[in-house]
Amino acid sequence: MTTISDEFMRAMLAKTKPYTPVPLRATPKLHEPGGDAVVWEQGRRNFSLRADGTLAIVCPVRDGSEWSGVGIFDAAAEEVVRIMDEDPGVKAGIFTYEVHPTRSFPGDSLPA
Repeated sequence: MTTISDEFMRAMLAKTKPYTPVPLRATPKLHEPGGDAVVWEQGRRNFSLRADGTLAIVCPVRDGSEWSGVGIFDAAAEEVVRIMDEDPGVKAGIFTYEVHPTRSFPGDSLPA
């Protein structure tokens, strides 16, 4: 494991910026008639938010739990609440969400 100095840590921590992770939880409405179509449009909207640079990372969760996914937004929590309140799945009651303001390192990404 690489040795990290205190100076390196201080320099890196000074470079962090705010992001907003959003865990998404499914409700029983997910399995009602028409739910698949709403989820499809919700996915289309997520692709649009990604293309615009607002939704930096999208991680669908497919482990059979109540969690449906996690998104990390490059936006303030207040803006993310406005965005998520207009999400087709949230509006249809298929998903609920939480907003958790955090900080991270610009340029971090998932490995290819």
